[in-house]
Amino acid sequence: MAYLEITLQIAAENRRAAAGVYQKYKEPFLSQIAGATSKELLVRDDDVQVLHGFNSAEDAKAYLESELFTDDVVAGLKPLLAAAPEIRIYAVA
Repeated sequence: MAYLEITLQIAAENRRAAAGVYQKYKEPFLSQIAGATSKELLVRDDDVQVLHGFNSAEDAKAYLESELFTDDVVAGLKPLLAAAPEIRIYAVA
């Protein structure tokens, strides 16, 4: 297993719109992306994190290059971001 963690700096007034992007693309992510197993939205006072579960780190890396991510998710979130996202991939030992 592996996890893709994307940390987003989004102002409080834009978080509802960001949650809408998350909801819109959750089902396509789970049904269309190879190796996808889960997707969770974590909201904190300082930021928002999206935690994606995959069968492997290679699946997580492939998602970052997919049309769903680059053309849909990134395009939907870009106007809401206060800073560049922080992206990390973790392999489960």
